[in-house]
Amino acid sequence: MAMMDDRPRQVVTVSLLTSRLDASAVLAAVADSTAGGNVLFVGTVRDVTDGQPTAALEYEAHEPLSRAVLERLGAEAASRFGLTATAVAHRLGRVEPGEASVMVAASSAHRREAFAAAEWLMERIKHDVPIWKCELRPDGGREWVHDGGPDGGGRS
Repeated sequence: MAMMDDRPRQVVTVSLLTSRLDASAVLAAVADSTAGGNVLFVGTVRDVTDGQPTAALEYEAHEPLSRAVLERLGAEAASRFGLTATAVAHRLGRVEPGEASVMVAASSAHRREAFAAAEWLMERIKHDVPIWKCELRPDGGREWVHDGGPDGGGRS
């Protein structure tokens, strides 16, 4: 007789897209009848950064490595916070002010763990994932921005 595993299923969904991000799809990726808490964080492009006007952002990534790191982080978040699921969607290419550049969703039995996991996951993404952003200025200027750790990886 097989024993049933009563641990919640842990789903990790990762998307790197050049098209607009869909909040409904990201949230649906973590939906589960066992989850009472579903959190979605949406990071958007500002039109002013550190007092400087921003025309747009451009994101570049080492896609295979980025996917692998995002999957590892999603699994780590699920284990660390007892999540049912995590989902991360990140834009690549040009992103205009007001558009979403990143979405992080987490679901768990209770809201506290989902909120904590979404924040932890977003911080780890900024620090660990090889995705880089370039701020484009209205005057044609470009500035690569990085917010990584001591190894120089990551972005803000």
